[in-house]
Amino acid sequence: MAKLSVIFYSATGHGTSMAQRIASTAESLGAEVRLRPVAETATPESFAHNPAWTANYEATKDLPAATGDDIVWADAVIFGSPTRFGSVASQLRGFLDSLGGLWSKGVLADKVYAGFTSTNTAHGGQETTLLSLYITLMHWGGIIVPPGYTDPLKFADGNPYGVSLLANHDNIRQFDDNTYAALDHLARRVVTVADRLGG
Repeated sequence: MAKLSVIFYSATGHGTSMAQRIASTAESLGAEVRLRPVAETATPESFAHNPAWTANYEATKDLPAATGDDIVWADAVIFGSPTRFGSVASQLRGFLDSLGGLWSKGVLADKVYAGFTSTNTAHGGQETTLLSLYITLMHWGGIIVPPGYTDPLKFADGNPYGVSLLANHDNIRQFDDNTYAALDHLARRVVTVADRLGG
């Protein structure tokens, strides 16, 4: 069975919940899973005014932080990030940019990759965030496995590029059955394709 790393950055917890759902679904399929948050680069003092950010930081700070080894180890990687001006958050961008040494050795290539994101507004850059992430993975020689419209549920979820969540200004997670189904489908699709490629 495939080895999957779920590598994500989350500020206020939406991405954490999405990553946990993906990891749980993949494990139920028999995949070996590493759930790895990208290290926070902001100081706790800088977001002390935001209770959700502080709560998520406290909930994840003792988890093993993502490293390049988590990608090398994996057959498949699903990345997650909130949208920041139509692209991934600087914390994830910095992590990706630190992997040049592994990229130059070719060890990031030939793995299955996909992504998920969240935004505060309905048209806040969900698609561009995923597409900009995929450009990096193409440079690596990765095998992009988006969900596409490979299941009727994607017509309810509406995002063929990955999975996206709309989170409101009060940091209330807008998870519904469509979101959970889309996350489950992404996990199944990535693990299934990775298994097929692994022979």
